[in-house]
Amino acid sequence: MSKALIMAGGKGTRLMPFTASFPKPLVPLGDLPVLELLLRQLKRSGVEEVLLSVNHLHHLIRAFCGDGSSFGLKIDYVLEDEPLGTAGALAYALDKLSDDFIVANGDLLTSFDIARMVEEHRKQPAAASIAVFERSVKIDFGLVEVDASMRLTGYREKPTYSHLVSMGLYVINRSSVAPYLVPGKFLDMPQLMQTLIAAGKSVVCRSQDCLWLDIGRPEDYATAQELFEQKRELFLPGQK
Repeated sequence: MSKALIMAGGKGTRLMPFTASFPKPLVPLGDLPVLELLLRQLKRSGVEEVLLSVNHLHHLIRAFCGDGSSFGLKIDYVLEDEPLGTAGALAYALDKLSDDFIVANGDLLTSFDIARMVEEHRKQPAAASIAVFERSVKIDFGLVEVDASMRLTGYREKPTYSHLVSMGLYVINRSSVAPYLVPGKFLDMPQLMQTLIAAGKSVVCRSQDCLWLDIGRPEDYATAQELFEQKRELFLPGQK
């Protein structure tokens, strides 16, 4: 059984004004807050205990989630008195987590198979596993290529580039990260991952054929609403 830590303390400033009166993890997708969708997915993946790292409007998240019994989970909370970054709360949560545990952003919207990721992480031991998604970015301009003397060497009309991006979903080995966590110190997840690499530890990126949306911007949130309504079964297989 894996345990999970959900990062639910952000202010969601890119999603204003939706997040002015309630926290980003509670923004609705159809009839479900995105946080409830994530909790259901974690339950289906074999998770029984969840820690919620909270800060902004945390009383609303506590009121909604309670002790987790309504979701078939045991839920506890880590309160950040001040923002500590996407990995800072780990320092306060480690003693409540399993040897290998899941970390997820509280606004994660994906059909990624979390149970499969955990299984792959255990078969190929690593300090951390990162769920990644291939995202294409189209440049809306013609790109001019020049040499050191500014002579034209080429021209590319509105090219499209593909990149792997982090989805905000991780499986982490507790003993591997423990030496690098300091209570009260601001730490983002990319910093922690690069620290592990610098220390010679293995960090593996894992991809699947899945759906993933960053709901941080209003236009992406609108797309997510439509996608969830159309393809709910992909996010909650066998559930209503």
